[in-house]
Amino acid sequence: MIYNEKLECANKEDLKNLQSERLVKAVKYIYDNSPIYRQKFDKFGILPTDIKSIDDITKLPFTPKEDLRDSYPFGLFSTDIKNVAEIHVSSGTTGNPTVVGFTKRDLNLWANVAARSIACAGGKKGDIIQVSYGYGLFTGGLGIHYGALRLGATIIPAATGQTKRQIKLMQDFKPRIVACTPSYILYLAEEMKALGVDPRTSSWEVGIFGSEPWSIAMRDTIDKTLNMTATDIYGLSEICGPGVAQECIYREGLHIWSDFFYPEIIDPVTNQPVPEGEPGELVITTLTKQAIPLIRYRTRDIVSITYETCKCGRTAPRLSKIKGRTDDMIVVRGINVFPTQIEHALLQVDGALPNYQLIVDREENALDKLEVLVEVDEKFFTDELQALENIKTTIKKAIDSTIGLGVSVRLVEPKTLARTEGKSKRVIDKRHLH
Repeated sequence: MIYNEKLECANKEDLKNLQSERLVKAVKYIYDNSPIYRQKFDKFGILPTDIKSIDDITKLPFTPKEDLRDSYPFGLFSTDIKNVAEIHVSSGTTGNPTVVGFTKRDLNLWANVAARSIACAGGKKGDIIQVSYGYGLFTGGLGIHYGALRLGATIIPAATGQTKRQIKLMQDFKPRIVACTPSYILYLAEEMKALGVDPRTSSWEVGIFGSEPWSIAMRDTIDKTLNMTATDIYGLSEICGPGVAQECIYREGLHIWSDFFYPEIIDPVTNQPVPEGEPGELVITTLTKQAIPLIRYRTRDIVSITYETCKCGRTAPRLSKIKGRTDDMIVVRGINVFPTQIEHALLQVDGALPNYQLIVDREENALDKLEVLVEVDEKFFTDELQALENIKTTIKKAIDSTIGLGVSVRLVEPKTLARTEGKSKRVIDKRHLH
């Protein structure tokens, strides 16, 4: 049975006891098997015996992403490479990429949490699922694939690309669930319209979307455009790929499977914990992994957390949707701006499409400026000029009030901005070019 009521609805004391037991074992295992972590612990004067419960986790050092890159390829592994059943690599924009490995036991864990996530979204045994994430070194496709196998679903391993074929697969095979990035499902909807197919007639009832931050406003757009229930899945290759956290049918936060992945929310500047409900950087400790277990891994994702029991009955803590990333955040004239804030503002404006790009530049007087390129409904380009000016003004006001910063807005026709089958590139920062 995929839905594990004992674990997903555990009382706080039982969950804490399990987390404590697993953390104590994990710390000893890592200290004994990872030279890099042993050096870290010794530097901080920490012995495995100092860790007696989950409350002691703050005694342990953080693991930044640079530790994975600096130890490329296998330096941070806690097992010999011959025990590793599968290797995945995340794309590295600068320097070495990050390499992660899975033992057979790790793959079993991954299948379990991914299956738990699909079930949490409303999936069940016998469902047909169209997996339109990338397969291969990227963890997205295979993670959902393993989870669907464990759940007992029928899988269409569509991968990314060949958009017309994706639409035909949906029409012919009638999958109930689709899994891809949120920007790609909207691209599929656009292409369906271009082919004369009403996206609302699709067979997809449930969407499992992740791999990039997206707002509640974008979720509402997907729901309405495709007549489906769009749910958010969270994962990162360093922890295990998709299956770390998932929205249930009530969509009031993503349940993080904290019996396997212990979450902390910290102030990214002071490194101190922030109060429940306040935004901060998500830090995750893997409690049961073998190949490359991580202690207090800095995800760089900005979220908040609640420990209240959900309407669905699960006590698994709930993360907010990602509010931004500490490394995606752009600072313009001293103000922190996240792309998701812009997206939220745009989706409040009737006629603005959820396709946008932010261009940050520096003027001759050394002042930063932010230009927002926005696609709007094509009717505005055929109507009188005043209608175009009106929506431009409305969009500018919506963005200015959301981020507290004056921006310039440039309207472009639908399908002007580049589409991607993977993660969308929302920000172009030209300041470093000057």
